[in-house]
Amino acid sequence: MSKKNQSAIRPVATLAPNTHRGFTLLELLVVMVIIGLLAGYVGPKYFAQIGKSETKTAKAQIEALSRALDTYRLDTGHYPSTEQGLAALNQAPSGETKWQGPYLAKGVPADPWGRPYLYRAPGEHGDYDVWTLGSDGAAGGQDADSDVGNW
Repeated sequence: MSKKNQSAIRPVATLAPNTHRGFTLLELLVVMVIIGLLAGYVGPKYFAQIGKSETKTAKAQIEALSRALDTYRLDTGHYPSTEQGLAALNQAPSGETKWQGPYLAKGVPADPWGRPYLYRAPGEHGDYDVWTLGSDGAAGGQDADSDVGNW
């Protein structure tokens, strides 16, 4: 054999038995149970935080609406009537000569659950009431389902 042919021939490496084994079904099941337990513990806490953030968003939006309503009152001398509603912050009500709006840059937002904010003037809790019924859309409730208002 020539030297050229000798370099082309290489010995085949043999593998020892059981050196590359995979996971057993039992090991996979144990890992899946551990992941399930972690998801069962972390999941509810995570979704509770989402409900809290929507409530905080509603409070912040109601504060912004309250500031706009107060500015409206400074300009016109009164708050919009219940019939005029929050739309009076972006469009001048008919017959309102002192209106200098719009008082909200992007219009009246929907609440974090996609429903319009409720407005009443005069309010039961003050000069006016602005509120949302929470995630359930019904009066009352607790946590994310509770009503959020300016009172």
